[in-house]
Amino acid sequence: MSRRMLAEGLGTMLLLAVVIGSGIMGERLAGGNVAIALLANTMATVGGLYVLIEVFGPASGAHFNPAVSLVMVARRQLPWSDLGPYIGAQLLGALLGAWLAHAMFELPLMELSTKVRAGPGQWLAEGAATFGLLLVILRAPQQRAAAMVAAYIGAAYWFTASTSFANPAAVFGRMFSDSFAGIAPASAMNFIVAELAGAALGVLAHQALGAPAPASPKTEAPLRPERG
Repeated sequence: MSRRMLAEGLGTMLLLAVVIGSGIMGERLAGGNVAIALLANTMATVGGLYVLIEVFGPASGAHFNPAVSLVMVARRQLPWSDLGPYIGAQLLGALLGAWLAHAMFELPLMELSTKVRAGPGQWLAEGAATFGLLLVILRAPQQRAAAMVAAYIGAAYWFTASTSFANPAAVFGRMFSDSFAGIAPASAMNFIVAELAGAALGVLAHQALGAPAPASPKTEAPLRPERG
């Protein structure tokens, strides 16, 4: 358990450092061009997420996301007793990731975002982003899960109005960064509710489509920790 929590915490910390840090760097170098800043943010996130899933997947399943952990518990692929520690490690990791990004760019460690992200379109975007993410996770072959998840998130940065947080832990961490990737605390709860709703709909869609072909013993369901 301690190793799995360490993997979830470290993975989420590095993921948030990638997302926030690349947003800061992109904004500084783009000269006011928001499209270029978002492109830089996207490319860094895709590469970072792929690597982090590959690195930490064998240890903890590389959820880095309370919505994913909740779905895995509901599907009995993760014990209920692990849910609290997983979410706790993810939230702590997200906060530390924001602080790490700020420390690297010599920004104040303690700050709250003032970037308001609100409105039905943003909430629908978060639901759609998380719906697609869970559908990819549940249906992706184990050996291609990391690449497919990273590619989907990269695409969702551009096709969603919210730039695809799709992760309650990411929302939590990004509240503590008044930067390109930040979100105001007042906007956070609606994002989280939309993400959880999208995750639930993703599970229902997966069930309606029918389970993929049974995996061999060496290719268990994606994004779940190996035992032993």
